[in-house]
Amino acid sequence: MSSSLFEALFGSKARARLLRLFLLNPEAEFTGSDIVTKTLVPKAEVSKELLRLKKMGFVRESSRRRVKSYQMRPDFPFFPELRSLVLKSNVGVSHKMFQKLRTAGEVKIVLVSGLFLNYPKSKADMILVINNAHRLRLKTAMEKLEAEIGREIRFVLMDTDELHYRLNMLDRFLIEFLEGPYQEVQNRVPELKRFVAGLKK
Repeated sequence: MSSSLFEALFGSKARARLLRLFLLNPEAEFTGSDIVTKTLVPKAEVSKELLRLKKMGFVRESSRRRVKSYQMRPDFPFFPELRSLVLKSNVGVSHKMFQKLRTAGEVKIVLVSGLFLNYPKSKADMILVINNAHRLRLKTAMEKLEAEIGREIRFVLMDTDELHYRLNMLDRFLIEFLEGPYQEVQNRVPELKRFVAGLKK
């Protein structure tokens, strides 16, 4: 299921993003400003959706020093089913989602695992190989991607020089990532393809 289908199913992008945020972070408490920052949904829409979710019994509201915070209700009847739906919607995400990363520099490799493949054993959700990376643009692109996914993305950033060094040193982290399930969104480094082929022999 694509993220756009998930949004259509729940009526709006704003509602879908709030649902994702709470379902994928059920133990976390978020203030209204936290939710605006993490979902990139305007404050007015966040307030409206929070009121609706509160009435449904989906979230509970608490207040500390006059600051309201919201948390997923663990006893919400359809929590397991909705969480499963969100996890499935993140699996096999379209390559279009990752086009945001193009603004961050010369993108050579994008590999995804973890959250994107519903594989919690992975130590990273994404490996990025970007030459001349623009840190601020990358931060902005990742924030947009995280707003769509609903959870913080654990990623490793390197350039091609570091990648070649890690390959030559048989870097344990890299090998473990490549031996586990992962999806290749982009790969413009032939050396990595040969390295992966060698691991499979």
